[in-house]
Amino acid sequence: MNLWILNHYAVSPDTPGGTRHFDLARELVKNGHDVTIFASGFDHSTRRYVKITPKEKMKVETYDEVRFVWINTFPYAGNDWRRVANMLSYGWRVLWCDRGIPKPDVIFGSSMHPFAALAGWRLARRHKARFIFEVRDLWPQTAVDMGAMRESSLPAKLLYAWEKFMYKRAEKIIVLLPYAKDYIVSKGISPEKIFWLSNGVDLDRFDHPASLDPGSEVAQVFERARGKFKVVYTGSHEISDGLYVILETAKILQEKLENVHFILIGDGSEKSKLISKAQRLGLMNISFCAPVPKQVIPTVLLTADCLVFPVQNFNVYRFGISFNKAYDYLASSKPIIIAGNPRNNIVKEANCGISVEPENPEALAEAIIEIYNMPKEKRKELGMNGRRYVEQHHSIKVLAEKLETLL
Repeated sequence: MNLWILNHYAVSPDTPGGTRHFDLARELVKNGHDVTIFASGFDHSTRRYVKITPKEKMKVETYDEVRFVWINTFPYAGNDWRRVANMLSYGWRVLWCDRGIPKPDVIFGSSMHPFAALAGWRLARRHKARFIFEVRDLWPQTAVDMGAMRESSLPAKLLYAWEKFMYKRAEKIIVLLPYAKDYIVSKGISPEKIFWLSNGVDLDRFDHPASLDPGSEVAQVFERARGKFKVVYTGSHEISDGLYVILETAKILQEKLENVHFILIGDGSEKSKLISKAQRLGLMNISFCAPVPKQVIPTVLLTADCLVFPVQNFNVYRFGISFNKAYDYLASSKPIIIAGNPRNNIVKEANCGISVEPENPEALAEAIIEIYNMPKEKRKELGMNGRRYVEQHHSIKVLAEKLETLL
């Protein structure tokens, strides 16, 4: 079977970011399928051309027999009209980048923005292929629930109309959030059309971790923190990630527990503000590192003592969460603290750490102290609980088998 995946923000494992589609594609390729991922050569997280030069229209590369078509999209630096132009340029240019690629039997159109999914549907019609709509985030509902968009605004109304159009045109709908089905059914869509396929993790990366360049920034930060209890966060640094609670927690622990050091790895629009606030608070127990390639994430997490991620109290999390970092955390066999209460609390489900209420630095600080004071055997037990849970439910091999059944 020939499968095309249209995901504007897809990345290969040698770059930072979520490798969901590459990891699934690699498993499908092992089983004899041909998979092509159409993605932007302009990187979303670093805001620069990474996989393509500004003068190239497109470029084809192969990683572990998974074909990537890198598309030249309009550059941007912030959340203004240029980012919209970037999205539009992907949706338009991907329509003309299919020459020489094996004709598809199935096409995935993956949201986050509407133009990738629309382009996928259009290409499916052109090639008489079956069309699957993958919903990674519930747009525009996510933006409405987070207060970034008014439900009655024109953009929201247009996106609601687009959303319903895509639901009706797709033969199947893949959702990442475990309870997103409830939302889509409420739009008049048959539940039989909806298929849950969460994010997951390639466990082989954790069983055979890549070596860390000793001269890299992150390696030097870990070396300076040698002997300290390292609390690590990996992922984006956006307003929706709620990382300010970690800074407030660091302030509390700087006065209570000198041997704890926080390491935040990633990038995003809030990073410079987070660094400025850490400086204003006089924090000496926190380090910020640039994002690292996906293949290095296991090495970083295996060096940590405790992993943390905040989940803000957004109404949209009534449909659950499916963060890439959560499954990486579970695979690392480290104790985890979740500062939030989403509908599917994987830390509680896996019994692999501590859950505290969102946006409460005092509660987060107490949880870190609790894990710090635990016997090593108990911390190891929590970590192994998480590993067993992710092996059973969210291994890429398990998810790829489910996807192949659907296909």
